Amino acid sequence: MECRAVTRVLSVTSECAPLVKTGGLADVAGALPGALAQHGVKMRTLLPGYPGFIWKLRDTRLRAELPECFGGPARLLEVRHAGLDLLILDAPHLYDREGGLYLGPDGRDWPDNPERFAALSWVACEIANGLLADWQPDIVHCHDWQGALAPCYIARSPAAQQVRTVLTIHNIAFQGLVPATRLSALRLDSADFTQHGFEYWGKISALKAGLIFADRITTVSPTYAEELLTPEFGMGLEGVLMERRADLSGILNGIDLDVWSPEKDPHIIPYHAPVGKLPNKAVLQAEFRLPESEGPLCVVVSRLTEQKGLDLLLEALPVLLERGGQLALLGTGDPELEAAFTRAAEHPNVAVRIGYDEWLAHRMIAGADAILVPSRFEPCGLTQLYGLRYGTLPLVALTGGLADTVIPATPATLAGTPVATGLQFHPVTDSALSNALARLCALRAQPDLWRRMQRNAMAHPVGWDHSAAAYAALYKNLPGITP
Repeated sequence: MECRAVTRVLSVTSECAPLVKTGGLADVAGALPGALAQHGVKMRTLLPGYPGFIWKLRDTRLRAELPECFGGPARLLEVRHAGLDLLILDAPHLYDREGGLYLGPDGRDWPDNPERFAALSWVACEIANGLLADWQPDIVHCHDWQGALAPCYIARSPAAQQVRTVLTIHNIAFQGLVPATRLSALRLDSADFTQHGFEYWGKISALKAGLIFADRITTVSPTYAEELLTPEFGMGLEGVLMERRADLSGILNGIDLDVWSPEKDPHIIPYHAPVGKLPNKAVLQAEFRLPESEGPLCVVVSRLTEQKGLDLLLEALPVLLERGGQLALLGTGDPELEAAFTRAAEHPNVAVRIGYDEWLAHRMIAGADAILVPSRFEPCGLTQLYGLRYGTLPLVALTGGLADTVIPATPATLAGTPVATGLQFHPVTDSALSNALARLCALRAQPDLWRRMQRNAMAHPVGWDHSAAAYAALYKNLPGITP
């Protein structure tokens, strides 16, 4: 391979803001191209053509016809939208259907999810092979299990051998497990269906394929990178990751400082200092029909799942309410948790909205005193970063990216000139969370100290500058790539 400076990266992702989003992956995929452009990296994003957005795109350009794409014909479209250079896999037989990105209307995984996302990875490999005469990537950067077969396909494709691959793990809990009977349907070589390949307890693991074949592996925080090497967090793949430890690194996510800006956010009453939050708090209390209160107004903006530790919050909630605190929650997920929080909202200082509303999330984070993230594990987390940006102090579990991004209030960080930006608790239990909520209320009762912590939070770097530089350095240190 001829060595040359890296300029072209193909990002392979199942979702990308602002077009389509179910979680933090979309925000990362949407923000990275612009952040990396400042480092001389030109990124294009390969995305499935979901019906929710594809019909809205204007001036798409047909780049390739794909007569047989995992069960039907497809097209590869090119468009520039919202500052992103996009390649859209328009495959109606795979993506044009009612329901969610990954789940059908019945709430269950689409039975053909393996083929739907194998197709995305396969087309990434075809692009690496030279499908587009005028553009070929130096690097294919894949995200989570949905793009993780791409490094495998590329490694087994002689024409793409010069292209390097990077896999980012956003959440190892989702591994893309597939019955072994689908080997042929997924265009995988049975010779790689071994313990040292993508076999996992008798099944195909798309994520393991990426871990085995990618040139480099990243995840979304340094602490999570270390946690993944342990049985508690590695979800059965810790052994594979230990073998690849030299190629594994943790790079913190950032957030888009233009989208999440207390000074420019069109969905709130703009402010640039903590005192400016007060009108937003009043608006939020009115919107959720919460009374005025002396205690802290806390918010949760989250999927309602066991991972997020929200069952622990239900147990600890009386501590907050007894001290005059309030809770406003926005989320959807586990029906039992939805029902439990709906019941909790019978209390006058608890309000719950089941569902998701992006702009309501902005108003909640701008108006609240604190944002609660009691996750049992959290690879990086973005909501605590939004909280920091808006001076909404995060109360977080000591895990993953939460540990890396919040400076906890301790005697040392509150002494002299305080540097704390939030609170942490450990172990991840309801009693530890209860104690943390009590400390939160006590801090809120000290206005000068609280305002200092808010100023610290708003000054804390949460953008992409440092992380984009780290990704650019990783790209340029790949084998065969010259800085």
